[in-house]
Amino acid sequence: MDYRYLGRSGLKVSTLTMGTMTFGGSEKVGHTPQEEATRQIDLCLDHGINLLDTANVYNAGSPRR
Repeated sequence: MDYRYLGRSGLKVSTLTMGTMTFGGSEKVGHTPQEEATRQIDLCLDHGINLLDTANVYNAGSPRR
């Protein structure tokens, strides 16, 4: 996995990002069940991806439904 520094923070992030827009239950963009979401995150971590897109606008900022 390739990594880049995030600005001047000293934090190294993977060049690939895992998007989580379908996590949490919104039917508008898809729905990833908890078990599958966990599996996907585990696969990302196993392959060195350390940057997850969890924007609070996904599912209107609502936690798990």
